[in-house]
Amino acid sequence: MNAQQINQLFLTSKGLDLSDLEKILSLSLATGGDYSDLYFQSSRVESWSLENQQVKSGSHSIDQGVGIRINAEDKTGFAYTDLLTLDAISEAAQTARAIARSHNSSKSIDLRQQTQPSLYTDLDVLHAVDNRDIIDLLNSMDEKARKLDSRIKKVLCSLVSSQEQILVAASDGTLATDSRPLLKLAIQVIADDGKGRSEMGFAGGGGRILLQELFSGNSAGDYVQQAVRSALVNLESVPAPAGEMPVVLAAGWPGVLLHEAVGHGLEGDFNRKGSSAFSGRIGEQVTSELCTIVDSGILPDRRGSLSIDDEGTPARENVLIENGVLKGYMQDKLNARLMGTEATGNGRRESFAHLPMPRMTNTYMLGGESAPEDIIKSVKKGLYAVNFMGGQVDITNGKFVFSASEAYLIENGKVTRPVKGATLIGDGPTAMQHVSMVGHDLEFDQGMGVCGKEGQNIPVGIGQPSLKIDQLTVGGTEL
Repeated sequence: MNAQQINQLFLTSKGLDLSDLEKILSLSLATGGDYSDLYFQSSRVESWSLENQQVKSGSHSIDQGVGIRINAEDKTGFAYTDLLTLDAISEAAQTARAIARSHNSSKSIDLRQQTQPSLYTDLDVLHAVDNRDIIDLLNSMDEKARKLDSRIKKVLCSLVSSQEQILVAASDGTLATDSRPLLKLAIQVIADDGKGRSEMGFAGGGGRILLQELFSGNSAGDYVQQAVRSALVNLESVPAPAGEMPVVLAAGWPGVLLHEAVGHGLEGDFNRKGSSAFSGRIGEQVTSELCTIVDSGILPDRRGSLSIDDEGTPARENVLIENGVLKGYMQDKLNARLMGTEATGNGRRESFAHLPMPRMTNTYMLGGESAPEDIIKSVKKGLYAVNFMGGQVDITNGKFVFSASEAYLIENGKVTRPVKGATLIGDGPTAMQHVSMVGHDLEFDQGMGVCGKEGQNIPVGIGQPSLKIDQLTVGGTEL
């Protein structure tokens, strides 16, 4: 949908117009406040899941509503309604106003439509594709997985698509719309060696693209091969060693460690409150000088990309760390105002029923000058981590624990045996100080990233080149 169609969806069809929004925003600030906004959202989510070529689940849901927020200094009043009527929205505004009171006088609101170039198609994500085609696609993935190796005994394929329209109107004059497609195709397989051992492999991807793009390319086939290969590799794995050692992270998805151990610590709210390991350190050397870390919401079709964020601020590219020096934080409007800086296009929320906060979009490290093979050759004995399945991070000190789902030993400069049960333990700032080699092979994840914060889950992108951390604690299972 374009801006005119989105205005029709939220306003005209509900008997509303821009003057009504201006009145509601003025009403919300009638007892004082620094800022208020309205976040209209309509979302449609469709999901399919097939297990062993049988439809396990299929669902289609539609949700819509509007959230109203009022900021008064560092206090926030918030209410939402799923009734898009003038009375319902006005009542929500009064509820939010009762929570956030101040002595500041209100001001007149003059909304100005802004036009931002879209980073993705205006068409519906499932445009020109019916359910039968989706089921056939998932079945074909199952069949291919089993044909690749007879040890594949169980296959689960899934497709989740969503189409979202938003309209943001704010007391600072912001009036912006966006239409966001999102798609995720995934496969999970279980391989059995016939001797009592079974292992799982998982792969998938997507982005802000149309489903037709998966049909026209070979992405689905690639995901099948990746999942099967991962499961078979793990069937051959040996217990991981333990202790401090050099660790080489592969390009692409291993950037999830960077996302968690460094990225969250650079979000504005944690730094305003002084609870991040990076608080008050702008201008300081916080990582190896080989590290330049960027958060960009403007990469075309990427899962974390946004034409505008959820406060109507145009997305942009933000250099967070340059050659190891901390340059700035990711900001939403509230934290930017309170910290005396500008919003960076990182105000994000899960839905109209949630408050926005500073969040990542596509966070990645720029490529360096080393050849990936030279990074491996530089390690006499260490670990090569190719994929991760989860982890935990303490924002206050950056300490992390990550479990590798695919990893290998490095022995005398060569990748040798696959290992199982490897856990990486450390803290983000220290680990990044020990980065001694950065590859020229920057890769992004395939489009599966989901980030959680304060109970809100949003889509994100991750990326990095191959890199070497000279010293990192590995928790292993080797006896």
